[in-house]
Amino acid sequence: MGKPKGARTREDKLWRVAVIKMSFVLRGDDESPAFKGVYPGLLRDLELTDAEVDQYISENRAEVERAARGHNPPPES
Repeated sequence: MGKPKGARTREDKLWRVAVIKMSFVLRGDDESPAFKGVYPGLLRDLELTDAEVDQYISENRAEVERAARGHNPPPES
């Protein structure tokens, strides 16, 4: 039996939020109202912390940046 539809691993959640955060950072919009309105809700809903996302980015920076620019698929879980 596979994963239930919509189920995500912690790695998948971190990947998705890291790419979203990095897309704002690369545009210099990480202080924008849009980022400040969306990002905290993502952390809450996915039960992640900003520190966890930052750690994931630091460990996977090249891949996260490529994906934020639209050039890389998510890691396989």
